[in-house]
Order: sequence, then structure tokens, then C-alpha cells
Amino acid sequence: MAEKKYNRVLLAYSGGLDTSIIIPWLKENYGCAVVCCAADVGQGEELEPLHEKAKKTGAEKLYIEDLRKEFVEDFIWPTLKAGAVYEGKYLLGTSFARPLIAKRLVEIAKAEHCDAICHGCTGKGNDQVRFELTIKAFAPDMPIIAPWREWDIKTREEEIDYAEARGIPVPVKKDKPYSMDRNIWHLSHEGGDLEDPANEPPRDLTLISVHPEDAPDTPEYVTLDFEKGVPVAVNGEKMDAVALLEACNAIAARNGIGIMDMVENRLVGMKSRGVYETPGGTLLYAAHRNLEEITVDRDTAHYKEQVALKFAELVYNGLWYTPLREGLSAFVDVTQQRVTGMVKLKLYKGNVIGAGVTSPYSLYMEDIATFGDSGEMYSHKDSAGFINLYGLPMKVTALMKQKAGEDLL
Repeated sequence: MAEKKYNRVLLAYSGGLDTSIIIPWLKENYGCAVVCCAADVGQGEELEPLHEKAKKTGAEKLYIEDLRKEFVEDFIWPTLKAGAVYEGKYLLGTSFARPLIAKRLVEIAKAEHCDAICHGCTGKGNDQVRFELTIKAFAPDMPIIAPWREWDIKTREEEIDYAEARGIPVPVKKDKPYSMDRNIWHLSHEGGDLEDPANEPPRDLTLISVHPEDAPDTPEYVTLDFEKGVPVAVNGEKMDAVALLEACNAIAARNGIGIMDMVENRLVGMKSRGVYETPGGTLLYAAHRNLEEITVDRDTAHYKEQVALKFAELVYNGLWYTPLREGLSAFVDVTQQRVTGMVKLKLYKGNVIGAGVTSPYSLYMEDIATFGDSGEMYSHKDSAGFINLYGLPMKVTALMKQKAGEDLL
């Protein structure tokens, strides 16, 4: 039994296994009323039934917050513009959803006069950090309850037993105990037989994208229009942010795009294996990258690659609401002022292949790049002086070695 008592606790609620049993656990151990908040970040589920489920489990009330538009416009698009990818593979689907949800938790906790916030993140994962850092950013004195760091339950099987003993229906069975997180950007799969990296993911694991070998035998072409780095149209049709991402998901998923299996380095120090489905995101990253190739100058593009690595690290580690992330976003926004144009992609059995790119701000000039006559735009003779100056430090070093009697070969 916990020594500390709270009057009202706000719980980040999904209706899944963890949060389903946390409601009675809080009441049993803290003697508190429980207010729940479920965030709609595009998980594709009907959330209204959660009202009844939460109350049957002992919650006083449930807030269902539609955060999809804010999620796409204020979190996904800035990350896309940055080109941020964690460890070369992960498109940060869970990572950038958590700060948005946690900020809303603080807002509701204050409105409901709650004296603590509770989350269902495990003590081994990254999400506990993401939630708690954001809570500290907006409510530094708010106590945080993390049952996985307190209770005696150690496995998902024990969670299921706890739920069944209290008559709580849960959407997970012992024979398929995957931990999944879904939003409009991705679906992640962890746990179960995936915990052994030697195991190939089961064929029935993916729920969004078809397997590449089951995708159509003919390629599908898609065009994506961007304005200042932000996608605004699919196949010539302008859409709002949420509709556009949903359209990209549908197109990419049917072509087997965006299934990624990786072993990543968690912030807490361990390696973790996960399978991620990010169909529309994979499509948009490829298109954005292709457009930047013709609209961003060399030095900016190369430096932006370094920024992208740091940006991904900050997002992954839960540091969204920090001066550094905001500063990097300000830099990225400057680089995107002319990332406007149309990208054509060819989709075929899991592959995203460039099929053309145009922009009114293109830096690619055929008159210069051509192997033919460049006229006055570029003289081959100019390169001799450039090479002499560019290579002068190397030449001086070689002359020094030669003078000192060193063998240059």
C-alpha cells in the first residue's frame, strides 16, 4: 500500500492492457478518484466506447481529445521538414506523439484540480521519459505516478491475470502478447516472439501495410506537392494535413511501403527490437528528400544532415519542449523557404523510386550540368585554377615531406 495519498489523479488512458488495470490499482493503492484522458492522435479506433469502459473500471470521467490536426501540423510536419530519422531507420512515430499528449494531460489535470498525473509506461522504455519531461516543462511541481515502477507485476501475463481477477476485459491474449502503439503516422509492434532478433516477424503481424510480395504486380505512380517543405497535395488534389496523410497511408500501404524491422538503442541504455509500419511517412520522407535535392544548396544541405541527426535524437529522447529543439526548428524553417514543387514517385512492391521532380526554385541548371557545350556558363579551363588552389595545402605538405627526405609513396 502506497504511503502517499492523493485526492484526484489524472491518468493517461488508452483502454489497453496497462491502463485498464491501472484504474483499479490507483483506487486500491492511493485511495483517489481517477480522471482519465484518451488522446485521439489518429489510431483509427472508435474511442467513444472507452467512456463506458473507463467508468466500468472505476474512473470518474474520461476526456477524449482530438489532437490529430495539431499532431500532424505541429509535430509531424516539423520533423519531416528536418528530415529527422533515428538511427537511420525509425521515423519517430511514437516519440513525437508523447509530448503533445503529455501537454494536454497537464492542461486537463489543472482544470480538474488533480494533484497527480499517472501514466502506464514501463520502467524499461522511452515513453516514461517523454511523458515526464513534458510534464516537468509545464507543471514542474506536479507529482507523477508510474505504476510499473511501483507494483509487483512483472510481466504482461501477470497483467492479464490481474485484469481477469477483477473482471476487466482486455484486448490482449497470452498467445499474442504484442505491445502496439498506433497513430496516424505509424503502428509499432514490440514484445512476444519479436524479443528474439533471430525470429522473423510473423506474417500476420502487420495490420496496415501489405507484405511487399503481396503488393500489386504493376507499379503505381503518385505525385506529391510541397509548399515550403510542407506537403499540400496528393495527385494534384489539395487536402488538409490529416486527410493528406491518410491518403498517403492508403496509397503506400497497398504497395507494401514502410515496413521496417530494427533493433534500436533506447535512451535508458538497452537495445530493443521493434517492427514499425509507417507507409505514408516513408512516402513523404522520400518525396521531401527528392525535392530538397534540387532546391537546397550544397553547404546548407550538408549541414542540415547534421541538424537532422540531432533533431531526431532530441525527439526520441523526449526533449521536444526545449530551447535547442525550437532553435533547430527555426533553422530548418529557413532552409525550407524554397522547398516548393512537385515530386513524382513510382511505388512497386515495397520500393519507393523517384520518377521526376520539378520546382520553380530549382538550383539544377541543365546548361551547366550538361556533358555537352555549356557555353559561357561554365568553362572547363576554369577548373585548373580551382584545383590548384583547392589542392595547395596538400601540395605544400608533400613538398615539405620531400624536402625532409621522406618517401612520398
